Amino acid sequence: MVEQRILSQSVRLPPGGGVTAWAALRWRGAAYFDGIGQAGQRLGVPLLVVGKGSRRPRPEVRYSWEQFPPWEREVVSGLACASVTRALYDETRWSVSDRRAVVAVDMTVAAGLISVDQFRDYVESRPAWTGVYRARFAADHAHPRSLSPQESLMRLVWVIDAHLPAPLCNEPVFSLDGTLLGYPDLFDPVAGLVGEYDGADHLREDRRSRDRSREERFRDHGLEYVVVVRGELARQELVVRRLRAAYSRSSFLPADRRRWTLTEPAWFRGRIAG
Repeated sequence: MVEQRILSQSVRLPPGGGVTAWAALRWRGAAYFDGIGQAGQRLGVPLLVVGKGSRRPRPEVRYSWEQFPPWEREVVSGLACASVTRALYDETRWSVSDRRAVVAVDMTVAAGLISVDQFRDYVESRPAWTGVYRARFAADHAHPRSLSPQESLMRLVWVIDAHLPAPLCNEPVFSLDGTLLGYPDLFDPVAGLVGEYDGADHLREDRRSRDRSREERFRDHGLEYVVVVRGELARQELVVRRLRAAYSRSSFLPADRRRWTLTEPAWFRGRIAG
């Protein structure tokens, strides 16, 4: 259990130290941070160590002697942790890639621990730290409504590689009579283009049937539809071609000719998006 790993390694903290990065975020309930690296290896629990002295390297921990002011230290359920902003800052700076750093921000926001604006403000207040360029990239490309890692990665291909306009994420789309058509993962309202990522859970027959029905609803209302399925994000050129082709097929209808709307009907207002 990852929480037990974090707790076990926290005994190595000196007074004034704290758990940080993915471990501090997981300890607060952000389920995405499972302590497993991209190659399937167990990640060392990241510990901020204050004061002088050396410590023997251990594969089960990652020591950092970077500045750790007292106001960034919090005790959470009995464990000394870096604040959410500091923990996420460390996680993004130490991420294996710029895009994984974006995912880290998106998933921390999705867990309800922080807002994108709060993280951006924090990054701007720490301009000279090692790896800050990656934290800035993550802050600039994060989205407050992204709900899954693969959805975030698809959005980055959409914007950075396919050079398409930044899409809306998980915004409800309605018919003109107020019927909810769905929550597209990605949506370009100018082009009228819906983008969906279908993971492993979409392979079940009942889920596939619902997916087909949703696609039909969108298409019946004049929207173009593009899907990326599990495993395809690793084939970036394929995804870029598919996105651009769908964009070129889109209708680009003016508002007065659309059969859909983003305006929420009275019955829907105040509901939690999902």
